[in-house]
Amino acid sequence: MSDDLLHRIDRTLSRAADMGALLPIRTEQTPIRDAGIDFTVRWVSTLAHKDAARVEAAVRRDPDFNPFLPPDPELTIGPLGNEHLGVLNKFPVIDRHLLIVTRRYEAQTAPLTRADFIALATVMTTSGGLGFYNGGAEAGASQRHKHLQWIPDATETARLSRFTHQLPQDLPAGEIATHPALPWRHCFLRLPPCGDAVSLGETMHAAFDRACTAVGIPASADPMPPYNFLVSREWMTVIPRTCERHENISVNALGFAGSLFVRRPEEIETVRAIGPLRLLAAVATPR
Repeated sequence: MSDDLLHRIDRTLSRAADMGALLPIRTEQTPIRDAGIDFTVRWVSTLAHKDAARVEAAVRRDPDFNPFLPPDPELTIGPLGNEHLGVLNKFPVIDRHLLIVTRRYEAQTAPLTRADFIALATVMTTSGGLGFYNGGAEAGASQRHKHLQWIPDATETARLSRFTHQLPQDLPAGEIATHPALPWRHCFLRLPPCGDAVSLGETMHAAFDRACTAVGIPASADPMPPYNFLVSREWMTVIPRTCERHENISVNALGFAGSLFVRRPEEIETVRAIGPLRLLAAVATPR
């Protein structure tokens, strides 16, 4: 399944690029260290000015347009269970960026379900990587139709370890932990090994419910309050949100894995002046 999925992604990437359906955003990046934690800031390449229009299209919120109902067939990987489809991000910053989209319309603020986590686990069981979710516009979601997201191991997954390496490494699976250097409300849970998509999905769903309780948000509310979650095969984290941006810097779930994105090079200095930890704290809930 792993090779088959990645092959399907790569075949679809190649076809979509040839057809003009895939419009990657080329970026450059720079590291910033804050309180001993390494962050990466990406910005739209100064060598690719036309990508500025792609960024505007990628973040535009048009309530009358739903790109997932139906999704572009040139970007569609195929089914992920009975209720979800795998669809390539039309404007990827990261290669092989996959969206896990509900086949029928559900709001991005609707509670996450067992089926949602099993669809994500269908990808992660065999292909690892990092799963994440932007729970509503104030958490960085640009589309209203429910979609989880996945990126492969070779890119951002290791960034989550920047936040977990100071946690107790003997923490039992399912136990709650917080990072002493993070000034926003959050929790981490270690996940046990799981051998198949259903067991991993159910484990992630149960962990998500526990994490939501720990940070004071209702996991079954409809609509749910804004939040982000990120999950690897070993760790899950949930972060309640208060707003989508600070000092005009937009933050989505990947910011809480140490990966920030700005549109213009001069905004790098804004991030540097604020400090990544203060930036993230400004859009999250104080501890």
